Amino acid sequence: MSQQNVTLVQSIYEAFARGDVPAVLALFADDIEWIEADHFPYADGSPYRGPQAVVNGVFARLGAEWDGFSVQPKELLDAGDRVVALGTYRGTYKATGKPVQAQFAHVWSLRAGKAAKFQQYTDTQQFAQAVGAVAEGAHA
Repeated sequence: MSQQNVTLVQSIYEAFARGDVPAVLALFADDIEWIEADHFPYADGSPYRGPQAVVNGVFARLGAEWDGFSVQPKELLDAGDRVVALGTYRGTYKATGKPVQAQFAHVWSLRAGKAAKFQQYTDTQQFAQAVGAVAEGAHA
């Protein structure tokens, strides 16, 4: 089942890259738990529960607030009922014009052929600088 889990997570990233949110949501469990990294701009509602909460709290905001935001997984690591994705975020925050290029690790938990949990780890300092929450060079 673990290779199927890797394939499922890869399908999520591919659908997201195409902008096909319905295809992404079709791969989420009805009770998905979505956890943004502490201090990430969209952690204010974390953990999000259910696909619609993820759309409203994360996906819609990414689309509205960023130009060219992309999630580029470089490696997917098979961990049985979990898949770890390592990659890079890229985008430009519209309100400030500041770009971000930050590494991420995502831990996906899978159940019955669906994504049941998502945990994000990333450099939140870069995002805070891009959105203007802290000055560049400052430490949060």
